[in-house]
Amino acid sequence: MHAGPAAIFNMNTKMNQWMRRARTVGAVAAMAFGVMAPAVQAAPDYDQIGKIFSGLIQGSHVSHALFTQDMYTKFFLNYIQMQDPQHLFLTQQDVDALYEQYGSTFGDYLVTGETTKLAEALYGVFQEKALNRIGQAEKMIQGMNGKLPAFDSDRSIPRTRRKLPRAKDDAELDQVWRDQVEDMLLSEVSRRENMAKLAAAKGKPDPNANEMGVHEKMLARLKRMRSDYAEVDREDMVSYLLNAVARVYDPHSDYMGAREEQRFKDMLKASIVGIGARLKADDDGSTTIEGIVKGGPAAKSGQLKLGDHIVAVSEDGENWTDIMFLSIDKVVDRIRGKAGQPISMRVQDADTGEAHVVTITRDVVPMSEEMASGKIVEMKAKDTAGAPATYKLGILTLPSFYMDLDANEVHCAADVKRILGRMIEEGVQGLVVDLRFNGGGSLEEVRKMVGLFTGAGPVVQVKDSRNNVERITVSGKPMFNGQVVVLTNKLSASASEIFAGAMADYGRALIAGDPTTFGKGTVQLPRDLAAFMPYFSRQEGCGLIKVTTQKFYRIGGASTQLKGVASDIVIPSVTQGFRIGEGEQDYVLPYDEIPSAGGYVKSDRIARILPALQEKSRARMKQEKDLQYYQEDADRANKRYEENSVSLNKQKRQDENNTLLERKKAIDAERKVRYEKMAKQDEKDLVIYRLNLEDVEAEKLPLATKEDKDKFMDMADDPEDELVETPDFPSDIDPVLRESLHIVKDMIDIP
Repeated sequence: MHAGPAAIFNMNTKMNQWMRRARTVGAVAAMAFGVMAPAVQAAPDYDQIGKIFSGLIQGSHVSHALFTQDMYTKFFLNYIQMQDPQHLFLTQQDVDALYEQYGSTFGDYLVTGETTKLAEALYGVFQEKALNRIGQAEKMIQGMNGKLPAFDSDRSIPRTRRKLPRAKDDAELDQVWRDQVEDMLLSEVSRRENMAKLAAAKGKPDPNANEMGVHEKMLARLKRMRSDYAEVDREDMVSYLLNAVARVYDPHSDYMGAREEQRFKDMLKASIVGIGARLKADDDGSTTIEGIVKGGPAAKSGQLKLGDHIVAVSEDGENWTDIMFLSIDKVVDRIRGKAGQPISMRVQDADTGEAHVVTITRDVVPMSEEMASGKIVEMKAKDTAGAPATYKLGILTLPSFYMDLDANEVHCAADVKRILGRMIEEGVQGLVVDLRFNGGGSLEEVRKMVGLFTGAGPVVQVKDSRNNVERITVSGKPMFNGQVVVLTNKLSASASEIFAGAMADYGRALIAGDPTTFGKGTVQLPRDLAAFMPYFSRQEGCGLIKVTTQKFYRIGGASTQLKGVASDIVIPSVTQGFRIGEGEQDYVLPYDEIPSAGGYVKSDRIARILPALQEKSRARMKQEKDLQYYQEDADRANKRYEENSVSLNKQKRQDENNTLLERKKAIDAERKVRYEKMAKQDEKDLVIYRLNLEDVEAEKLPLATKEDKDKFMDMADDPEDELVETPDFPSDIDPVLRESLHIVKDMIDIP
């Protein structure tokens, strides 16, 4: 089976979305759009789905690994780890008892049509344990009667328990939870004290004045956590079970129920059907309007405003569903529907607190922030001879290799082609292709996009489980012939790595950014499970299975699996210290190599001038304080990870916080002075034009402004952000991107 247009090269979509857009409040993800899939009235036959899933995963996965007793053990242990990754709910005694009952027969339940039975039994035990532990934490806090611990012990707790042994029994886990509760309280107390200090230093009111008490806030967070575990339905339980099996095969194979399938498709096509609002789980149990898409249904209706709280929803305006303390995903599910259908919401006004009913008709909402966009930078600088010169440089930002799997109407390669066409028309000499945080997407789109820069030839090689290798090629002539830097980071994955690898192998681009990309070198093929269901069975809501059917290789023969694509020039960044990448995950496939694809000619120009480019870049980076700050932050993050310890002593915690706050204040003060000088210099040296999709046909390109980044959505102010006076990057060009533009300029200069 070859990798056709439907083949998908994307890392875990939830992680990709979180790293780009989400904000977290406590343990609750604080970002969502409504609306997702249409409501499914009757449950699919999950037992039949389990059978089909078992056959497909064994027969289609690149490893062709069969269900065995060893695999059953891995399935079981992976299920436990996925449900309780921080080892907070299950003791080793609990795990041993569950294994005794289900471990050796785990896969048998699936192949014999008892998927639902196993899913409900396992989750039932976990749910009981989790709710009991949350209940104990609630009692601990309630028993304090509003008093706080002394926080004067010398004890420390791990920052993460993921790789630590589980507590051996309930008594040991009791202590873990006592420590967790103390840490929750201390963290909140420290946060409030820090915010009060910042406010006082700026002569502003105490931001904690209108907050609920510390104990009440922790109880509210525990209540939301309780709701998250209690509200799980059969679709969730089956998804947990089948994903535990799939991800033993590799981290990127998975099962998606109906709701997750729709989210996956929305992410790929960069649009959704909904009300056009970003939602956040609030501590008081309500769902807050955090953002409103400009021109979307909510904005057009004028009935919602930032900060409003949704407390109930209704399809018909009469039968209401209470959504207090419901998870964001479940709130989205309640607001779901089709374009043209109305949804009613009971809303508490952000200003007055008065309740009223809002009814909005759902519609398609393009996620413009997820689509290709560009800028043209006219840079005045001295050339290699020291003479004044003006350079025209482009920035092409691509958050994902998106396409519409259903309607086949949205294609990122076509959008990029339009933007490149206007850049060529404007005389752009060199280009930065910004793939930071781009988690992947469609093979067909990346294939076409490589061809815009290289012309005809191979793009990537794909090997199946029988070691058959297929060369994926592109035809035609190159469109853009100028200098190119591909900018990546640790979260550039999959299709991004195909693009970066191909551009490097052709010698067509210099790769810059984090030391390596994510390291995902596998191909997933999504299959609608309805197509495999028996004729008379229910077809709706079966979901899809996304199976790793092949591995991809650069045209030079190297895999990107585990190793990723290395940068020619490493630029320190905010992501450099993140513990993220293929190698950080469980059950990863190995790195290997195959022969070169042949049939292409690699330019030696970049290799020839690379030493000179590196020397110039090193000299600049030594003088660039922001990049030095990023490196210090990465070093600090790595040290914290290795130590894996956080103190429960308030004075020690406060001393650490004070050190960080003083450092931040010093950095912000230094930046403020430096950025003012940079901004004045930018006014002399830079003219920046906006080139988004809606600008491509404009007679004259508009100047880029600070407001452009808020063009897609109006966002609520964050009171805490207002107290942190971190100055904006001059000209809205971050330090890593600025250095990349200088590298492109050097590439133009050096013959």
